[in-house]
Amino acid sequence: MSEHVDHVVVGGGVMGAATAWQLARRGAHVVLLERFGRGHVQGASHGASRIYRNTYARAEYLDLAQEALGLWRLLEDEAPEVGGLLQLTGGVSQGSLASREIAQAFAARGIPHEWLSADAAHERWPGLAFEGDVLHETSTAGRLHADRAVEAFLQAAVAAGARVLHETPVRAIEQRTDGVRVVTDAGTWHAENVVVAAGAWTSGLLGGEIDLAEKLVVTQEQPAHFALRPDAPDEHLWPSFTHDPVAPHPWPSGVYGLATPGEGIKVGFHGVGPRTDPDHRTFTPEPEQLRLLREYVARWVPGADPDHLVPISCTYTTTPDHDFVLDRRGRVVVAAGFSGHGFKFAPAIGRVLADLALEPADAPVRAAHPAFAVARLAAPTP
Repeated sequence: MSEHVDHVVVGGGVMGAATAWQLARRGAHVVLLERFGRGHVQGASHGASRIYRNTYARAEYLDLAQEALGLWRLLEDEAPEVGGLLQLTGGVSQGSLASREIAQAFAARGIPHEWLSADAAHERWPGLAFEGDVLHETSTAGRLHADRAVEAFLQAAVAAGARVLHETPVRAIEQRTDGVRVVTDAGTWHAENVVVAAGAWTSGLLGGEIDLAEKLVVTQEQPAHFALRPDAPDEHLWPSFTHDPVAPHPWPSGVYGLATPGEGIKVGFHGVGPRTDPDHRTFTPEPEQLRLLREYVARWVPGADPDHLVPISCTYTTTPDHDFVLDRRGRVVVAAGFSGHGFKFAPAIGRVLADLALEPADAPVRAAHPAFAVARLAAPTP
């Protein structure tokens, strides 16, 4: 089989699915190729909960987060049968993650927020313990249903004319003068360009075309769902939360959590797992990390039971500075390095990647990195 399309998207996680949706709704002829089956748990887009928040001081991330909010609502309208995607519960940040710089950025953009003392925050959310001042993002933070989000993007993309092929691993990507050739076991696709949004498999897939081996690190992370204590607030009343405990403490920097209705309170450490090969993961929790996570919950999440938990295994794919790779080299658009804080931005990142895919292959590329523009976050196309 040999077929011609306008664009090929490689990777059917949240970023690839969002890109296919954005391209298809602009009238492009696009095919999405995903190596695993629909709803798989091999990568970083599965599960029932992700945090949506605006707690960034940098303008480019705030631009994306605010753009994404409207696009999540648009996606809900375009795929209503999937169910609700984004529930706004409010969010709280403490420790160094509750910075005055973030609050100043909120004030400049009119993002509703307030400062609370630790005692006042605990009185309002008795399932959590607090230290120092607490930044409360009152009405523009919450949680996304991850599995539904991916499915909604796929359904909306297909409704707009995209083709989605699961269990179709890509074996090679080759740039040519007249386009790009994407080779699968089932045949070959020829396109104007290809968008690679393959998560932990990105470096291996690009091979000799683009070298990202030193820029992307793949780790196996292990948050967990903790059961609510009998006297804890209903899970629907919990805010999303982030915390960088004030030293000295035994826990890694960067803790996050949120309620996952039906599964308890999800709590995890940000980006501390061991390096892994995505094709040879153990999916087995590392005992020391699990012990520290349970100790954190016992100290800081009194509404959850540290002795009743279900570990979760997922991959992180990160850059050294935790910014995103959103860029193009010739006819290859690359999207990578989102793990830990990218999911919330997905519909806006899909827009950025669609913009890149629709640029001429010989258009100049702005570079903010020796090989790639990291966090290239262009303004929306008029």
